[in-house]
Amino acid sequence: MKFQVFRDGKVVEDFTPSGAYLFGTDGISIRRAKIAFSDGCVECVRPNPETAGLALLWPIQDFGKILLPTTCLPERERPYILNVELARAKLMQITNRREDWSFFDNLEGLEEIAKQSQDLFVKAIQCIKDPSKASRLADASLRKATIYSEKLAVRQGKSLFDKRRKSPGFGRGCMGCRVDPDLLTKPQYIDRLLGAFASVTLPINWARIESRQGHFDFSLIDSCMGILSRKKLVISAGPLLHFTEDHLPEWLLRSGVGFEKMRELAYQFISKVVARYAGVVHRWYVISGLNAFNQFNFNFEQILEMTRAANMAVRAAGSRAVRIVEVTSPWGEYYATTPNSIPPFVYMDMVVQSGTSFDAFALQVRFGRDEVGLHLRDMMQISSILDCFAPIAKPLYITDVEVPSKNGKGKSDVELAGVWHRRWDQAHQGQWLERFYKIAMSKPFVEAVNYGCLADGDGGAIGNSGLLNHEFEPKESLEILGKLHLSVLRK
Repeated sequence: MKFQVFRDGKVVEDFTPSGAYLFGTDGISIRRAKIAFSDGCVECVRPNPETAGLALLWPIQDFGKILLPTTCLPERERPYILNVELARAKLMQITNRREDWSFFDNLEGLEEIAKQSQDLFVKAIQCIKDPSKASRLADASLRKATIYSEKLAVRQGKSLFDKRRKSPGFGRGCMGCRVDPDLLTKPQYIDRLLGAFASVTLPINWARIESRQGHFDFSLIDSCMGILSRKKLVISAGPLLHFTEDHLPEWLLRSGVGFEKMRELAYQFISKVVARYAGVVHRWYVISGLNAFNQFNFNFEQILEMTRAANMAVRAAGSRAVRIVEVTSPWGEYYATTPNSIPPFVYMDMVVQSGTSFDAFALQVRFGRDEVGLHLRDMMQISSILDCFAPIAKPLYITDVEVPSKNGKGKSDVELAGVWHRRWDQAHQGQWLERFYKIAMSKPFVEAVNYGCLADGDGGAIGNSGLLNHEFEPKESLEILGKLHLSVLRK
């Protein structure tokens, strides 16, 4: 399957398919697929002849550069026109969302741009035998459709957010932030936190606490818990288990123990931590990202068993706090290239169906790096993917939200990671966050939204994504989230 790429009506000679992956009709990314650019076309080779779609980072005039999908298409000898297929998919998404959201009435100020987009796409299809002309018309259609879809998602989110805000829909811990334990002793750092949030997430890192097997150093966490508990905050802690190299003790990585022993060691660690802090922690992030990050290559059954055992350890240690299973990368792009991983919805369904006792799911949402799962998406895509979690019979927490406040280099280069309307600055970060939070918190099944890092350089996954700078001075985004939090608490 090939997609011919046009820019300004001309076939491009040089194109990098950033963030590209193939997906099937079920939305799950396809393994063993090969994607490359050659002779003006993105060439896609997949292991079976079933219909598939292509997603990749794509520039849109007057909007930016975002990861966009095509519809699922059958194989054929003649190349598809990528510009046309991206426009087709966006218009189809708009139609589906309007039906799901029951937006059938005329939307003042938006209907004209929607009609123009549709008319341009029809003309593109009528000119399909003239690929150059069809691509230009499709580009114009996509530009208007993306602007329309963003406004539609924002309007729908704001409308439902305002309704929920006026009802008893939010608890005191509905907005919070992850902090750096090493910085909590800084008065300015904690003061900025308290000025904006009533909820805090304290990271737990197995590698730091049990650097030698059987020897636990809780001094830093003890100090942090003491500070936070005196502030009468809603305290979350975790993840207790995160199977990435930087969260696992070196002795464990070298041990070569089998799964049974690994589960026993994990159970013991969780029991120690939870028993120590059960009296002050309100929410435990029990296990995180096991759908995608699997350092020991657990199989499906072992992934489920580790998830079950971790949650059981929390309850057995005497905690009655909320137990949360955290999932990363909601679109599941990683599944195409990461062995022994599970698509996010499949993992969540498996955990529910297995009878594992837990209370809620959490979903990490981060954008701003040229890495799998971190390329920028538009607001309609974000709102749409969140809606997919509604049928799961558990509340949802949105965690580790991060976007940058200025442009970076290398993998943080916006040309590779994505652009939302314009290049990042503090005001732009704040504007994005305000829109995102209102969309996320408009969903009745979303319990809370938590930001990923309070200050630049305190361990966030995205560079320059803090709500404070390195000197702990507030950015515009902190003020915006603080005001939003106050508006939620005032019924």
